[in-house]
Amino acid sequence: MTTHTPMMQQYLKIKEDYIDAFLFFRLGDFYELFFDDAIKAAAILEITLTSRKDNIPMCGVPHHAAQNYVESLISKGYKVAICEQVEDPKHAKGVVKREVIRLVTPGTIIEGKGMQNKTNYFIASADLLQTNEVAFSYLDVSTGDGFTTIIKGNEKEVIQELLALQAKELIVSEQLYVLINDLSTTHDFTLSIEKEELSNDEVVKYIVNHPEETHQTVKRLLQYIQKTQKRSLLHIQPFTFQKRDSFLTIDYHSKRNLELISSIRSGDQKGTLLWLLDETVTAMGGRKLKQWIHQPLAHKQSIETRLEVVTSFLEDFMLREEIKELFKEVYDLERLVGRIGFGSAGGRDLAQLRQSLSKIPSIKHLLVNSSNSALIKLGQAIEDCQDIWRKLEVAISENPPISVKDGGVIRDGYNEHLDKLRDASVNGKRWIAELEQKEREMTGAKNLKIGYNRVFGYYIELTKSYIHLADEERYMRKQTLANAERYITDELKEKESLILSAEDESLLLEYELFTQLREEIKAYIPRVQQLAKQISELDVYIAFAQVSDKHRLTKPIFHESNAMEIKEGRHPVVEKMMNNQLYVPNDCVLSVDENMLLITGPNMSGKSTFMRQVAITVIMAQIGCYVPAETAILPIVDKIFTRIGAADDLAGGQSTFMIEMMESQHAIMNATSNSLLLFDEIGRGTSTYDGMSLAQAMMEYIHDHIGANTLFSTHYHELTDLEQTLPKLRNVHVSATEKDGKVVFLHKLKDGPADKSYGIHVAELAELPEEIITRAREILETFELQEKTGSTELVNEEKQLSFFDEQINQPVETKVVETKVVESSSADKVMKKLKKINISGTTPLEALQLLFELQNEIE
Repeated sequence: MTTHTPMMQQYLKIKEDYIDAFLFFRLGDFYELFFDDAIKAAAILEITLTSRKDNIPMCGVPHHAAQNYVESLISKGYKVAICEQVEDPKHAKGVVKREVIRLVTPGTIIEGKGMQNKTNYFIASADLLQTNEVAFSYLDVSTGDGFTTIIKGNEKEVIQELLALQAKELIVSEQLYVLINDLSTTHDFTLSIEKEELSNDEVVKYIVNHPEETHQTVKRLLQYIQKTQKRSLLHIQPFTFQKRDSFLTIDYHSKRNLELISSIRSGDQKGTLLWLLDETVTAMGGRKLKQWIHQPLAHKQSIETRLEVVTSFLEDFMLREEIKELFKEVYDLERLVGRIGFGSAGGRDLAQLRQSLSKIPSIKHLLVNSSNSALIKLGQAIEDCQDIWRKLEVAISENPPISVKDGGVIRDGYNEHLDKLRDASVNGKRWIAELEQKEREMTGAKNLKIGYNRVFGYYIELTKSYIHLADEERYMRKQTLANAERYITDELKEKESLILSAEDESLLLEYELFTQLREEIKAYIPRVQQLAKQISELDVYIAFAQVSDKHRLTKPIFHESNAMEIKEGRHPVVEKMMNNQLYVPNDCVLSVDENMLLITGPNMSGKSTFMRQVAITVIMAQIGCYVPAETAILPIVDKIFTRIGAADDLAGGQSTFMIEMMESQHAIMNATSNSLLLFDEIGRGTSTYDGMSLAQAMMEYIHDHIGANTLFSTHYHELTDLEQTLPKLRNVHVSATEKDGKVVFLHKLKDGPADKSYGIHVAELAELPEEIITRAREILETFELQEKTGSTELVNEEKQLSFFDEQINQPVETKVVETKVVESSSADKVMKKLKKINISGTTPLEALQLLFELQNEIE
């Protein structure tokens, strides 16, 4: 049996409690990793793997550079336990005592170079309830912002909510872990188990006026954070309970399809609604904007309150420019107080807080003295926190260093004793030089000098020829040399003690004063957090005004009806991407009696863009922004569902068509009459008849049972006949025309169905080989002729196969495949059955079954 050294035994004992984390074990100036941790970390971090004398694999990273390595592991979804020496090695008996001081996880990062300023890093917790609902809580540890809600569904809805929030970590019970673990493997978040819960007494202040069903998730979440961070939860604010019906619900797939936060193609923000709207100046404002896009409002009065403020800023260009300039000097108040609460804030953090607070009175003054009542009200609500500013102004130096242990953080004049220590440390040499000159003058010894060594400290030295000039009343002999004598005086002895200890004492006292100040500032955290919320909202309002001014947006009008009237609507993101090119606007008019549009038209004509722009317009309006249209009279939409685009989920084993059906099912089962549904090319992933049947059945179901405003695009022109049987459906098409044999897309929405598909023209624009284009036209002509004449003539198979054979230069004669003659008795039976069929009352599936039976009759 292998016997490990005492230090390795200590390592293994600590590691037992952190099986699912990399253990960074402090040894001197390095963090070392051992065994499997070392093997895996060396590969991930690309550092050298070595081994101890006992062949235990090991690797290490320097203490001063560890943060970068920790961030690299966290970004890949791992956890890192930081194990520090918690006693002075000089005083240790045996192995130095070590403890894990913090477990860093993807959901609990509070600082680091990899953190994006305008992004929330959420950690969540969930519980399945017995009512087919989920209690869900989530928190940004770096800012202290927490939320709870209750969502309908099961563990699959938990995954969707996490993806929509872009949450980094989910905390669950052991039972729920089993259900979610398999689902989580293909998604980018870390799943963690927490068996315990924070006590009721400790958690009560966080869940005031929350439904009892949400309490357990908050208790588990806070317990996990307290256990892993091993620090105060002081900066964490009371959680906000969010009623689902207070917000416009947009599921994860719809957010992705509409490209609200990230682009489908690149994954970054360019080409998204966020990219268009983000004119915010502060990090807080950027995060607030994301939150508003994630959860648009669903209450008319709340939306109109936001719009009123945007209008006020839009009408006062100078005011918003002045406030924007002031915002440039406001740091991230939320994360600053987060670090203060965690006890990790440094001198620069407090200096940034002071700098930020210094600008608040000017911002308040501008608002209160504006001519707009809405802005005056906002200004009056702001507490400028100048008492906090004064405390920091007196205490913190102008430009403090990064480390609080290097000195120079506390301002001169803040503490009398610190000033004396600094004076002794900084001016010690000058004082020694002045004393030396004074002693020379008093004794008359021209070569008298004051020196220093580590053994005897400071001394006055006189050579043998000047010993007789020594002041025997003050000078005390300290050391005798061959040709000189060294002395000490009471004055020099007093100063020696002060000078030698001044720097160390100064640094210790300054650190003590700083930590005391940081503790005092903790009491002000709730006030600063409230201020941060107000500043972040102001920042977003000004951004909306800026965007509205820049992109010719219009104030939307809301009404109680479900009717929607968007005149000259545009897709603002596409328009911005086009730069100075002309974007063709389109109307979208839906009435109570006619609220379903069936959109036809060729590929690339703009059907999908039109559908997206309607949804984007609704979302912009309900977050409180102006919209891209000449006029927009809108209902309050409760949910938006989209089925746009096609993508496989190879990791999840799901085809394009399966994803299409799952998203369609989710929309149909959850939509209400106040929802907006967008279905683009439903049924493409299967056979023509299957796809067409499904598309028609869905449209009929939405029309008859849901009644939601619906935009449905299709290439199945047969579906346009539904206008005759579905009274609320109207055919429209995106127009195109031919010029010199080439298709020209007009991108204009017109009434009625499209008369042509132009698919081959689009293929030609994509520069498919000429042989394919020519052959496709030939086949199309054959099909069109068959449809027109009812002929069953087919092109000879040999000709079809030889079309691309360059060696065959002569055209091959076509053969006519003779059709089977139907006996008159069979024909009569078929005719009788056909006459009895009620076509208008036959479903697509019933029609296919009848067609199959009739086919059997003539075989």
